[in-house]
Amino acid sequence: MLSKEISATQSFVNPVIPQRADPWVYKHTDGYYYFTASVPEYDRLEVRRARTIQELGSAEPVVAWRKYDSGMMSANIWAPEIHFIDGKWYIYFAAARTTDTVDGLFDHRMFVVENESANPLEGEWVEKGQIITNWESFALDATTFEHNGVRFLVWAQKDPSIYGNSNLYIAEMSSPWTIKGEQVMIATPEQEWEKIGFLVNEGAAVLKRNGKIFISYSASATDFNYCMGLLSASETSDLLDPASWTKAPMPVFQTNEATGQYGPGHNSFTVSPDGLQDIIVYHARNYKDITGDPLYDPNRHTRAQVFGWNSDGTPHFGIPQADGRTGNQ
Repeated sequence: MLSKEISATQSFVNPVIPQRADPWVYKHTDGYYYFTASVPEYDRLEVRRARTIQELGSAEPVVAWRKYDSGMMSANIWAPEIHFIDGKWYIYFAAARTTDTVDGLFDHRMFVVENESANPLEGEWVEKGQIITNWESFALDATTFEHNGVRFLVWAQKDPSIYGNSNLYIAEMSSPWTIKGEQVMIATPEQEWEKIGFLVNEGAAVLKRNGKIFISYSASATDFNYCMGLLSASETSDLLDPASWTKAPMPVFQTNEATGQYGPGHNSFTVSPDGLQDIIVYHARNYKDITGDPLYDPNRHTRAQVFGWNSDGTPHFGIPQADGRTGNQ
């Protein structure tokens, strides 16, 4: 399937930000790009902003929140996302009470902080509490989007009755920190490429284009096997019906030995300053072999590149490009 040619007037020198995993970029109406991500210490939430994605690398980060010394939010602060909802800023993140695991699972839950300032690098971040779901089980990577006047939450969680680490769920929201109604599973690791090392579907990001809702997600262990999958649904379908969602049979973004990029994933989407080009922001390492647990290897760097669209209206991400300046896909 051939992709439409894109004009790559927007280019980047990668990595954009070293040692920032699970990158989230939000382009606001004030013209700034806002950025947050997992820090190697897993101990805080940071926010920075810049007029361009490239300049985020030199922008000064501001600490929005720090982990507690003990208790529910005292360990492994993971995968924050910054969103602007109804005139306020929110950061969604996962936190645990310990770095220990039980049967290979951490004990993360999802939490939200709120800032009423016009500039989220200023003002106070107030804890709004835990996002309560159907189970008190491993849960992380909350993301949110609005469609036809309804706000949804998409997240990864362990269903105690399903073998594996995490599946993807969707639910309506009654507030930026509260879900309502039925919690519906829309993806579970079923393909072999989703089950290498761990059975994982996580790190969802939503993209609305061409009459469809796309949800990218990441799968398998966080080493070179980490890769991205894609769900799609018609924008007129019932997004709370699992049958509305179709999973691409193969990864849509994965390790590329030729370009020296390993384990790309946990992405976000944004656009160029003029709004004309779509951009994927993601993390990857530039080496394959890792000593010890990949989660504690700090060199998942934030990267960005323009992507295009296939003739059937689906996104064409191409390959993760080599370190240095990006070009056409």
